[in-house]
Amino acid sequence: MPDGPSHHGSTPGRPGDVLRRVFGFPAFRGLQQDAVEHVTAGGDAMVLMPTGGGKSLCYQIPALCRPGTAIVISPLIALMDDQVAALRQFGVAAAALHSEMDPETSRAIGRDLDAGLLDLVYVSPERLLSSGTYERLQRIEIALVAVDEAHCVSQWGHEFRPEYRALAGLAQAFPGVPRMALTATADPRTRDDILAALDMQTARVFAASFHRPNLHLSAEPKSGETAQLLDILKRHPQASGIVYCGSRAKTERIAAALQAKGHPAVVFHAGIPPAEKREALMRFRSGEAMVMVATIAFGMGIDRPDVRFVVHLDMPDSPEAYYQQIGRAGRDGEPSDTLLLYGGEDIARARHFLQMSAAPETQKRVMRGRLEAMIGITEAAECRTRLLLACFGEALDQPCGHCDNCAAPVNLIDGTTDAQKLLSAIYRTGQRFGGLHVISVLMGKPSDMATKFGHDTLSVFGVGADRTKDFWRGVMRQLVAQGIIEVDMGEFATVSLVPDKARPILRGEAQVMLRDDTPAPKTRNRTARTERAASQAPTPEAATLFEALRQWRSTEAKTQGVPPYVIFHDTVLKDIAATRPETNDDLSQIKGVGSSKLTRYAPEILTLVRVHG
Repeated sequence: MPDGPSHHGSTPGRPGDVLRRVFGFPAFRGLQQDAVEHVTAGGDAMVLMPTGGGKSLCYQIPALCRPGTAIVISPLIALMDDQVAALRQFGVAAAALHSEMDPETSRAIGRDLDAGLLDLVYVSPERLLSSGTYERLQRIEIALVAVDEAHCVSQWGHEFRPEYRALAGLAQAFPGVPRMALTATADPRTRDDILAALDMQTARVFAASFHRPNLHLSAEPKSGETAQLLDILKRHPQASGIVYCGSRAKTERIAAALQAKGHPAVVFHAGIPPAEKREALMRFRSGEAMVMVATIAFGMGIDRPDVRFVVHLDMPDSPEAYYQQIGRAGRDGEPSDTLLLYGGEDIARARHFLQMSAAPETQKRVMRGRLEAMIGITEAAECRTRLLLACFGEALDQPCGHCDNCAAPVNLIDGTTDAQKLLSAIYRTGQRFGGLHVISVLMGKPSDMATKFGHDTLSVFGVGADRTKDFWRGVMRQLVAQGIIEVDMGEFATVSLVPDKARPILRGEAQVMLRDDTPAPKTRNRTARTERAASQAPTPEAATLFEALRQWRSTEAKTQGVPPYVIFHDTVLKDIAATRPETNDDLSQIKGVGSSKLTRYAPEILTLVRVHG
């Protein structure tokens, strides 16, 4: 086994050769080759690719094909460490500079940089912009400068970081060096802002499709969050997933509820002690089956490939944030589930917070458009994937076939009469009560409050008694989503009419179409997905070998102190188990087994294949 990574930069190669020899892939995918060749030749580029689309290779291969050291600017320590660990497995001389590094390691990396021994160095924007690092890098030969997670540059991005704006000076600091901006999440406005902020207006843009066919998108009105969450967990036993909550308190409450049901749930939010954060991240990166219950403080830079589900218990505030978060599922290309639970209060709260925001009106206008697009996705009766992709300027020719609305088409019904009843009840009770009381009046439910205010004598009392409470909650939620009803986010969450929209409905001058929220069968018509899984099921012999390979990988990862997936993804181990290679040459034909990994691991892998023959 080699002592460590070797430096490729002194002997640049051709992109296709590097792809095969170092990374073990026979050919580029999609736009990778065009982007790689453009940057290798010295051009600037923006690369837009979905999570799992091979975005990192677009800068890693030019870094190995051009002389000098590549600078990769990355926002998160966990992301940098994973990328470096993965590259070192491939025999690439990579390192990271960040705040959690001990001084001696930092000095050693500095010496390697000065000596030109590194192919790639990952660095945070804060560390890069410190005078010592900037000056040191300006003294050596630079292959390229890549800004990863580039949506952080944009003031319109959902994870904007002000320190990224200082990266506009990269062209002056490193004249003649090709620059790259890479992201998996950017709508057209954000893309333009990234290019302007980095002074890269002449860069060539490589935009791949954002369509992720392996992700099943679904959204449901909240009817019982914990029960709905437990339902998706039942479909993924012994699997890992992420559950996003809108508050720290909620993450702790949900995690406790899951733990009480025997699920290995872990909390992650910005308020927990640093040591607990590190432990949670280490457990997640270790490959352990677990449910990470988190706020949006968890996620960017998470490289684990086998996340089988992502659940939102509260609605994200934009399609960009939603896409970025669900993108953490199924990075290995295997079928994975996403579920968004939403309610009228979520929608009202998001609108309220936006209204109260101190952002300039121009920015609030853009944010409002994004929020309404997100609300539209949740309440959609048509293909959700098409609506989501449209937010990124991409048109899908036909329904995706892998969202809930495609699997179980939703009916739209004429809800005008029901809307009129609900709007009348809100108006006649004075527009100063909460939604539950209005529904109680509508259903004719006796209560102390109804008696106290005389609401049991109103003409609307009981006119909705033929419908269930859940039905009326659904009507109210949809009228809130359509902007016909407003919810005051004060102590009592009172509901009122939006006059310009409600008046025509009450007069019978406007029609209201509503989703028919009658619960669909729990099977959700996943026949095609089920058949695909069955057709890919391994033989008993392959399954036994796969488990043996996973055990070996786990032991090896612990020995090296790295996540198991940086040694080999499950997909590689499955290919090995299915093809049962007998020689080094056979093993080298498996995708993802480059020359360094072949040298390191072939003896042990081939022994396992023979033992389990």
